[in-house]
Amino acid sequence: MKPLSLLCIFIILSILLQGFSEAFTTVDEGTNTVALTKKYHYHPKINCKRECSRRCSKVFRKKICMRACGTCCSRCHCVPPGTYGNHQACPCYARLKTHGNKPKCP
Repeated sequence: MKPLSLLCIFIILSILLQGFSEAFTTVDEGTNTVALTKKYHYHPKINCKRECSRRCSKVFRKKICMRACGTCCSRCHCVPPGTYGNHQACPCYARLKTHGNKPKCP
């Protein structure tokens, strides 16, 4: 093989390796650290029934509130403080929508 073709093969392989390494790493903006792709996300266990009871304590339609809150809590592992609003404390909770594009969680 000619030295020129070996150089081309080396350059192509190095570009491919760089592309694969960038595809399988992520940067965490909060800590500015580089890690391999995260397969598991740690969510602290919370008692959804207790938290939703607190959240829905002043609502007129408790069963509906408890069902919606329970669904959101099980998906997001978070319930905002207080009995209404405060969705900025739990962005996942605030993003959930119904089929009619209305907020799912109370």
